Amino acid sequence: MNILETIDTPIGSYAPDFELPGIDEQVHHLSRYLEKFRAVGVIPMSNCCSYVKLYLERLKNIQAEFHEQGFTLIGLNGNDASQLPTESFENMKAFAKSNKLNFPYLWDSTQDVTRSFGVSKTPMAFLIDKDGVVRYKGLIDDNPQNPLTVRGHYLKTAIALLFKGQKIYPTETQPVGTALVWRK
Repeated sequence: MNILETIDTPIGSYAPDFELPGIDEQVHHLSRYLEKFRAVGVIPMSNCCSYVKLYLERLKNIQAEFHEQGFTLIGLNGNDASQLPTESFENMKAFAKSNKLNFPYLWDSTQDVTRSFGVSKTPMAFLIDKDGVVRYKGLIDDNPQNPLTVRGHYLKTAIALLFKGQKIYPTETQPVGTALVWRK
């Protein structure tokens, strides 16, 4: 595994804009999502991460719960496919189809966007408001192993508070998951 310095996007700063290919063969721009939605959740993920697999149903449920209120999730795969062939664009398409993803899944083949966000693990959540400002980052919730015993629904709570115009707390949690595979 190659460790690479990330840039990081702190809470309260603007999220890095991006223009990335999606599994739908379209080019996706963060700025266009921000024009259309009240909030966007960017979720760095991986086709082979066991933590992502634990969270997939919860992520699809968050998308379904908040979509009508003006929210969308965006999956972002920034792993190096040359070292980890399971992360190839074609495998991303198969992963999305077999798991019936209900949100866009984008490929960051250069790892520039992943690095700019400061991604350290998959999955990790970044909640971005309509102005492009990062309002929450970290865990999706406090129990990847068992959704029935979750006590802290961090991402869901942050979305709900943002939509109510209330202060988000906590604004940041330490992510748990699988380390990114960086290009050599």
